[in-house]
Amino acid sequence: MIRKVLLVIALVIVVFSLIGCNTVQGLGDDIKWTGEKAAEIVD
Repeated sequence: MIRKVLLVIALVIVVFSLIGCNTVQGLGDDIKWTGEKAAEIVD
């Protein structure tokens, strides 16, 4: 029983870690895109 609970907790941690990485990567892409567009406007 304890083993199953630990497995579920481990899976939840892995899923949230992957979601977090994708969110941070997406935010970085958005910031990069905004910077590129601002540079185009200035030029």
